[in-house]
Amino acid sequence: MACRSTGRKIPPLRPCPGAWGLNQAKFALSQQDESLFAISRLRGRIVGPLPERAAMANRAQPGSWTSRIWRLPASAATAVVLVLGLTVVAIPWAQAQTFTVLYYFTGSPDGEYPRAGLDLDSAGNLYGTTYYGGSSSAGTVFKVDTSGTERVLYSFAGRPRGRFPLAGVVRDHAGNLYGTTDYGGTSDNGVVFRVDPKGKEEVLHSFARRISDGSNPVAGLIMDAMGNLYGTTELGGSSIYGTVFKTTKAGKTTVLYSFTGGSDGGHPLAGLVRDKKGNLYGTTDIGGGQNDGTVYKLSPGGTLTVLHRFAGYPKDGSNPVAGLFMDAKGRVYGNTCWGGAHGWGTVFTVNTSGKEAVLYSFTGGSDGGCPNGGLIMDAKGNLYGNTCYGGGTGCSGGYGCGTVFRLDSKGAETVLHKFSGRDGQYPYGSLVRDAQGNLYGTASEDDKVGFGTVWKLTPSSP
Repeated sequence: MACRSTGRKIPPLRPCPGAWGLNQAKFALSQQDESLFAISRLRGRIVGPLPERAAMANRAQPGSWTSRIWRLPASAATAVVLVLGLTVVAIPWAQAQTFTVLYYFTGSPDGEYPRAGLDLDSAGNLYGTTYYGGSSSAGTVFKVDTSGTERVLYSFAGRPRGRFPLAGVVRDHAGNLYGTTDYGGTSDNGVVFRVDPKGKEEVLHSFARRISDGSNPVAGLIMDAMGNLYGTTELGGSSIYGTVFKTTKAGKTTVLYSFTGGSDGGHPLAGLVRDKKGNLYGTTDIGGGQNDGTVYKLSPGGTLTVLHRFAGYPKDGSNPVAGLFMDAKGRVYGNTCWGGAHGWGTVFTVNTSGKEAVLYSFTGGSDGGCPNGGLIMDAKGNLYGNTCYGGGTGCSGGYGCGTVFRLDSKGAETVLHKFSGRDGQYPYGSLVRDAQGNLYGTASEDDKVGFGTVWKLTPSSP
């Protein structure tokens, strides 16, 4: 079966990933028309099943939200269950785990719908963002301490400030938090911001609707020793297929690379990793040989090298939306929400020569499906991540509420936790791990209060 919008092969009964939105995006970009530019955003937000409310009709009015929940018809859902029932895969489930919900978000003026991972300080405090909520319903920056007490550090107010942060924050030695917002700023195309320890926010850069700047960053930032920030924008640049950018502490922003949407990739939805030589590594959602996305390397001089072009289902992953983890030997590890042997995503690695290997293909069943957050690694080489679907038959018409998993160096997966809905559902952000091996993360929604959770997981020893 092929997705008519892209020509890519997808597994039977698997809906085309963002097919309608992708067509709209291509039309908007080809027309170079500002009125259609907003339409192109619809595909970037829905790479994979991303349940969320979104400002679609009127971006300036947070009250004009409508539902963008990914669903299959009941008949198709039943058929998928039957197909999965024919292929029984035994997935180890480590039940001797301790899972704790540290905090349930309560909605405005508190945060709503955390979509990103967390930052952990030396005292065990967690920092993050919520896409909605706050005093202006435009998102928050929050802190959760070791006792589970949450405090909103800053509520986004919208234009000309930022609004709707999809990414997490990075913290400097002085305790300042840096991040991006999807919208807001002088042109409503997103900002780079700083929030100091007292909760004062400063916009370092407002992205503009012009080819010399990026637009709409949905990924987080990394920081070098000098305090310079590096990130990506989903759109903007000379071809409107996104950029890699650098922002100094003073707010000077430079586009380091503009994607063309062709063989070099397009629409980077993930953040970056940086090696000791200053090379930047990341992924793009589309582009490459078959429009299934890429893994790339960008030199300090601005030369981009495509390390891998994804080939898609059934032998390779496709359309990565998460960033990369780099080990001490320079190998990068990541995941894709789509593709693989079963169509529910992969975990992959790419070595320094650009050779890629699929380490694991998700089935969409008890092992999870559609990993959206990035990976982390422990000292033994085990990888940890989460999937936004799978793990059971609850949530989303029986597709499961998501999982937390561990993948050992031999490619064997162990499910550490299956979300039930009440303890959270649809985890999208990356995990963070403390010195004791505890994992922390967020779930974008829950069935108890409804606005998402911050959680802690103490795994058993591998």
